[in-house]
Amino acid sequence: MARRRLKALTSKLEALPRPNVAQAMRLVLKRGYRMPDLRADVLAGLVVGVVALPLSMALAIAVGASPERGLYTAIVGGIVIALLGGSRFQVSGPTAAFVVILAPIVEKHGISGLLVAGFLAGLILVAMGLFRLGRLIEFIPHPVTTGFTSGIAVVIATLQLKDALGLSVGKMPDGYVEKLAALWRARGSVSFVELGVATCTLVLLLVVPRVTKRVPAPLVAIGVVTLVTYVLARVLPNFHLRTIPPIPRVLPHPGLPWIGTLDYATVRELVPSAFAIAMLGAIESLLSAVIADGMTGGKHDPDAELIAQGVGNVLAPIFGGIPATGALARTATNIRAGARSPIASVVHAAVVILAIVVLAPFLSYVPMASLAGLLLLVAWNMSEVKHFRHIVDVAPKSDVAVLVACFALTVFFDMVIAVSIGVMLAALLFMRRMAELTQTKLLTKHESAQRELPDGIILYEIDGPLFFGAAARAMRSLTEIDTERVKVVIIYLGHVPAIDATGLVGLESAIARLTQAHKHVVVAGPLPEPRRVFDKAHLDADKSVIVEETLEKAINHAERWLHHRAPESPKSGPPSSRRRVSSAPGA
Repeated sequence: MARRRLKALTSKLEALPRPNVAQAMRLVLKRGYRMPDLRADVLAGLVVGVVALPLSMALAIAVGASPERGLYTAIVGGIVIALLGGSRFQVSGPTAAFVVILAPIVEKHGISGLLVAGFLAGLILVAMGLFRLGRLIEFIPHPVTTGFTSGIAVVIATLQLKDALGLSVGKMPDGYVEKLAALWRARGSVSFVELGVATCTLVLLLVVPRVTKRVPAPLVAIGVVTLVTYVLARVLPNFHLRTIPPIPRVLPHPGLPWIGTLDYATVRELVPSAFAIAMLGAIESLLSAVIADGMTGGKHDPDAELIAQGVGNVLAPIFGGIPATGALARTATNIRAGARSPIASVVHAAVVILAIVVLAPFLSYVPMASLAGLLLLVAWNMSEVKHFRHIVDVAPKSDVAVLVACFALTVFFDMVIAVSIGVMLAALLFMRRMAELTQTKLLTKHESAQRELPDGIILYEIDGPLFFGAAARAMRSLTEIDTERVKVVIIYLGHVPAIDATGLVGLESAIARLTQAHKHVVVAGPLPEPRRVFDKAHLDADKSVIVEETLEKAINHAERWLHHRAPESPKSGPPSSRRRVSSAPGA
């Protein structure tokens, strides 16, 4: 039996259509890739590479890793994910959304734990793509994603206050409230020099795009502030700033120094974090791909994108990188800069490689406060304050409750809990609303029948899917039909597109109660999907219910049965229009 079930499952999996890995690159090559396309991709890649350089370093530092690990992630994500993915314009790498998940992992398990979690998350993402789960991400409600991103933005902004203000905090506590308390206690150590550097960076980041959009604002802001602070440090002896740690002039190379930490206890402890990384990475990368489609009029392959994100996250820790996902800001910049294919993302990775080889000694002069100012702007952009306020103002109370719950869980607990409970809330909200779509009516006349039903016959119509979220409510009224006047109950399923095991059990139980109460039951007009469920059930008990193909035939059968006061023989009448279906009381 077990072998047969395993074989059946294997055949079903093999029957699934396989995702087209590297779908975006295949389409580009199929349509033809010429020199003007390459020129456009190179220019776009140069712009995105300049934007990604400070962001990658800042995000790696924000999670507690060395800055080069963020650069390694941008290289692996920019090459592997782009070439294997399902979006032509997606640029992947470290993102701000991951900070909230990754920082606690580093604090508890160190860099090796972070690499293991990223590796496991990559395997989960590959499995999601192979099982064609890319489309399921579309069913996560907007309040859930908005609650996540707004909560992440608050936490990121809070974490940057230490460097932006130059506070001497030491090791930051784990909890959000404790972090605020630690920052407040360190308020006396505010450095106005660091605050000035962060403020100048923010001002330049906001002003440069208003003056020109040809030059990336992060390049101007970080470059100018770094140059000025370097000169001041040489001129003024008492001018001191905290800068980023030195970056080794070493390109990423494969290695598994963290493999020794892979024991059962560690893996078990890191699996929830890996699941959160995978879920958040899938949501962010697919949302970024959807927005890219909206900007370009294209269409991405979500399953190929998930597989590519998974492969990239499996390889990133092997090359010393942190988890990666599709980066919306870099993807949008890529499109605005004129990218035409995934080659632009590869060029962006080449820019990062060139920066490591040529500029590594100079990057160590970048002030930490300047990167903190950059991340403060990133946090503000991802906070979605307008969307948050709009949902609170106009959405139903259930949506507002989900929004606030996801926001609060992200801020005051951690993203592992927030992702898990958020997905659960999304599922519950979906089930509740689907259940509300299923309506039931008790009728003595039906429009399609074009006649009154005789006394003793009642029609019970179910409109909507009969699944586990709606079965109990749909069957409740049916089980209350126990008057002496009613002799025949017609259950009309002509508007039930689908029925699951719970719906079948609920229907069988209701029919069993009716037959025990000496009511004759006729099921009318089941659609193909419910009919297949009946066929697979092989219901052959003594007490039975007649199934008719149409409502008209069901009413005719009920009238004949009522006239003779006895069930009609199952052999009479057209055999194709009638069969027996069990109503087993114990179902």
